[in-house]
Amino acid sequence: MSIETSGESTEASDSVEQRARELGRALRDLPEYERFDEAQAAVEGSEEAQAKIEEFEQVRQEFMLARQTGQASQEDLEELQETQDELHDIPVMAEYLEAQNELDARLERVNSTISSELGLDFAEEASGCCND
Repeated sequence: MSIETSGESTEASDSVEQRARELGRALRDLPEYERFDEAQAAVEGSEEAQAKIEEFEQVRQEFMLARQTGQASQEDLEELQETQDELHDIPVMAEYLEAQNELDARLERVNSTISSELGLDFAEEASGCCND
């Protein structure tokens, strides 16, 4: 029978957390992350993109309110979709969305690798959400 001491437990935990920090740094150094970071900065620095984001958020909020009260129409939905299309057509926003998709795909592959080792979906378990 083996009894783990709190010192051994703390060392193992520290080691895992250190490796997690190393993984975080490695992920930050990925070309996909660097591209995403640059694209995000470009969107944040674009007056055109920021104005269209604000417009989209306003139209979306109005649509959600109308939907909650049962007053949303097909025309309202089409306006929301048109505003979103206009936002996505802005070159810096299109670049951002593409970079985000590439980063998401890479992070999903990392999650799959970790999940395979653990025998469960790592990201789902880490989210703390109920699995009922």
